[in-house]
Amino acid sequence: MLKKIFPNIRLIAKLTNIPLLGTIFDQLLFKGDDIIYLPMDKIIEINKPIGEYNEYVLPSQVLEYFINKAKYHWIMNFCICRSSMGCKNYPINLGCLFLGDPVLDINPQLGKLVSKEEALEHLRKCREAGLVHMIGRNRLDSQWLGVKPGEKLLSICNCDPCCCLWRVSSILNSKIGSKIKKMPGIEVRVNDNCIGCGTCIKGVYFVDAIKIVDNHAVISNQCRGCGRCVEICPQKAIDLIIEDILYTKKSIEIINKAIDLD
Repeated sequence: MLKKIFPNIRLIAKLTNIPLLGTIFDQLLFKGDDIIYLPMDKIIEINKPIGEYNEYVLPSQVLEYFINKAKYHWIMNFCICRSSMGCKNYPINLGCLFLGDPVLDINPQLGKLVSKEEALEHLRKCREAGLVHMIGRNRLDSQWLGVKPGEKLLSICNCDPCCCLWRVSSILNSKIGSKIKKMPGIEVRVNDNCIGCGTCIKGVYFVDAIKIVDNHAVISNQCRGCGRCVEICPQKAIDLIIEDILYTKKSIEIINKAIDLD
């Protein structure tokens, strides 16, 4: 049923703006959610001095922290979103990674329990394929998987612009859309190299965050900091800026408050 519904996700997202329906959707599918997009490791400049600091901690270390913390790790043997949307540019076999006690009750036909080492290797393959990680509490996952308690299930999705549920963030009810965010201390900005070529608006980003205005790219507050536009820009006209060197630590604190892996 979920695979049949997913292609109509934009229509469903618009329905959340109807006051009563929006409240129902929020309570049933998104209550307690707190999700963070992680920028791609390869766009973080390592060994670039920042005051007294000589390197940045990579976003993927947030994932490593929770994989090491969790007792149980479970990988889906396919991506239900890419499968539903018929995505052609990214592997369908690289599915979500779920952590926590509830994974023991997931239907074994959908995937398998894995070791910490296998979980880390899975995420490495996802990064090499150009997928972007999203981590946090997603009530919808516990609902469709039929597992409880939801506050103990940590979701790590491996997304592309074709498949990601949250690509409709800009048209969702603002209360629901705000549950997914960029890492604290991360900003994405356009620099003077921009010539308005439009490469950054051609199916690259996850939300409707970039427009071309007067031959110049403009990034709105809808940006979730995935960094795909930074990687793809041929003019090197978009910068990912780390304004807080504790950005990984603060991300871990946010997720720890939303999910109980102990």
